[in-house]
Amino acid sequence: MKHSFVRHSIKRQFVMIFILIMIIVILLCWLVNTMFLGKYYYRSKVTAINNAYAFIKAASENDSYNSESFQKELDEICSKNNISAIVIDENSETKYASSNGGEYIEMSLYGLMVGLPFGESTVIREEEDYCLQQSWRSGNVYLEMYGRLSTGIAFLMSIPLEPVNESANLANKFFFYVGIIGAILGGIIFWLVAGKITKPILRLNELSEKMVHLDFDAKYDGKEKNEIGLLGENMNKLSHSLEQTISELKSANNELQRDIEKKEKTDEMRREFLSNVSHELKTPIALIRGYAEALQEGIGEDPESRDYYCEVIVDESVKMNQMVQKLLTLNQLEFGREVVQMERFDLTTLIHNLVEQGEILAQKDGIRLEMEEYPAHHVWADAFMTEEVFQNYFTNALHYCSGEKRIRIGMEKFEGRIRVSVYNTGDPIPKESLPYLWDKFYKVDKARTREYGGSGVGLSIVKAIMESMNQKYGVKNVQGGVVFWFELECADAAEEDEKGKT
Repeated sequence: MKHSFVRHSIKRQFVMIFILIMIIVILLCWLVNTMFLGKYYYRSKVTAINNAYAFIKAASENDSYNSESFQKELDEICSKNNISAIVIDENSETKYASSNGGEYIEMSLYGLMVGLPFGESTVIREEEDYCLQQSWRSGNVYLEMYGRLSTGIAFLMSIPLEPVNESANLANKFFFYVGIIGAILGGIIFWLVAGKITKPILRLNELSEKMVHLDFDAKYDGKEKNEIGLLGENMNKLSHSLEQTISELKSANNELQRDIEKKEKTDEMRREFLSNVSHELKTPIALIRGYAEALQEGIGEDPESRDYYCEVIVDESVKMNQMVQKLLTLNQLEFGREVVQMERFDLTTLIHNLVEQGEILAQKDGIRLEMEEYPAHHVWADAFMTEEVFQNYFTNALHYCSGEKRIRIGMEKFEGRIRVSVYNTGDPIPKESLPYLWDKFYKVDKARTREYGGSGVGLSIVKAIMESMNQKYGVKNVQGGVVFWFELECADAAEEDEKGKT
C-alpha cells in the first residue's frame, strides 16, 4: 500500500529538530570560543607556571634540588607545559636548565637578578620571593616568573603565550565548516534512521485505516520490543475486540430483525386466524340459528321434523366445540404453553390399540384395515401427543379413502428411529397443495371436508406437535394413494448400547 503524503510527518520533524539542535550547538561553541577560550588559555598557563614554582620551592626547602628525581620531574613539568626554566643556587651554579631554554634564558635570569630588564613587561603579581609578569619580546608575548627563594635558590620560568584570539577565530571557522558538513551528513543519517522508526508507525496507520473501514483481517506483525511494538500489540487486541463487538451487535441486530419479522408474521397469522375462524364458525352458527328459529316458529311441528332439527343443531354445535378445542390445543402448542412430557413407552402397543378402536369405523365405511404384527418398539416421546398425531392421520385416511378402500399401517425401524406410516388408497393430493397441507384451515377439497365435519386444523396440530418434540413428519403421493408419516426416537437402541457396555 502506497503511503499518502503527510505534510507534518514525524520523520521530517525529527530531521528538522536534529538540524536545529546542530545549528544551536555550533553557535554555542562559537560563542564560548569567542568569549571564554582566551581567558581559559591564559588561566591554564598561569596555573602551570604556579605549579612549577611550587615544585621548585618544595625541592629547595627539603634540599632535594640536587637529586636526579628533581631534574626528571621538573623536566616532565616543563615539557608538558612548554615551560623554559633555569634554576641556580646561591653560588650561581646551575642546578637545572630546560632543554628549550638555552643560553638566552640563563642570561635573562642573571639580568633580572641585577635589575636589567629584557624588553617591555607588565607585572601581574609580585610576592616576596617571586614576580609574575607578562613580557613582549621580538613581537612575541611571554608569561614569566622569576625570583629568589629564602634558601638562596634563584629561578626563571617563561611560557610563550600563543595569539589565542586568532587561534580561536580559526578554530571557530573550522568548527563551523565541520559542523555544517556534520549537520548535513547527520541529517541524512538521521533521515534513514528515522525511516526505520516511522515505518512501523505507518504500518499502524494502515491498520487503523482498515479498522475504520471495518476490515479486521489485517494484523500488526512487527517484532519491535519497544513502545511501538506494545502499541501494535494493543492495536491487534483492539481490532479483535472491535470485531467481536461488531459481530455481537450484528447478531443482536439480526435477532432483533427476526423478532420484528416474527412479530409481523404473528400479527398476520392472528389476522388470518380470526378471518378463518370467523369463516369456519359462520356456517354452523347460521345453521344452528336457522333451525332454532324454525323450531321457534313451529315450522316442524311433527316429532320427526323436530328431532331432525335438533339433531342438526346438536351436530353443528359438536363440530363447533371440536373445532374450538382443536384451536385451543393448537394455540397452546404454537405458543409453547403445552409442556412436552418425554417418556419411554411401547409405540407398537399404542398404535395397535388405536387401530383396534378405529376398526369399527373402517368396517362401517367398507374400508379394509391392514397392519402387520410388529415387535415391541420403545420410543422417547409424549405418549398423549403421539396418539393425537396418529389419530389425525388415521381420521384423514378414513375420510379420504376411496378406490380399493384400503388403509395400511406400517412401522419401520432404521438408524435409531421408528417411522410410523398411514397409507390410504384414493386420489393423490395435488402437487401444488402439498406445501400448504400443514397450514391452518387449508383444505384441498372444501366440500368433502365440510361433508365429514373437518375444520382444516388437524394437520396444523400434527405440525405443531412434531416440531415441539423436534421430530420429522411428512406426506407423499404414492402409487394408488397417499401416505402420511412421522418419526420418533427409538429407545431400544439406547438400551442395547447400555447392555453392550455392561
